[in-house]
Amino acid sequence: MVTTKNIVFQTKGNCDIIDITQQVAKEIGESHMRDGVVVLFAVGSTAGISTIENEGGLLQDFKDVWERITPRNISYLHDQAWADGNGHSHVRASIVGPSLTIPFVKGSMLLGTWQQIIFVDFDNRPRRREVVVQIIGES
Repeated sequence: MVTTKNIVFQTKGNCDIIDITQQVAKEIGESHMRDGVVVLFAVGSTAGISTIENEGGLLQDFKDVWERITPRNISYLHDQAWADGNGHSHVRASIVGPSLTIPFVKGSMLLGTWQQIIFVDFDNRPRRREVVVQIIGES
């Protein structure tokens, strides 16, 4: 059986990190599926989905590393073509990736104790964002 849902929310941009673990768990619960996988897909090319320990210091470390590996204040050919100033956002999102697959058993995701699901908005402005949640499993 396959069920597809959407999670929609507003972000602040600029490496805004949103913990979506509880929303995903809710969708799995409402699907009434017992065992399977949940596939998450970030709609858009300036955001990504991953897992992390949702701890303040680590979240800041995560944000800081992006300035070291893909700084905002250097020239990107994308910015020259479109003049929107978010070339770094596209590069960052490409590195993280737009999707994540998580197995679940007896209705519970098999995440580690300190592992949460995060949506990261790398764009340079606030946005309305959407995550497609596709649940594949059996009752």
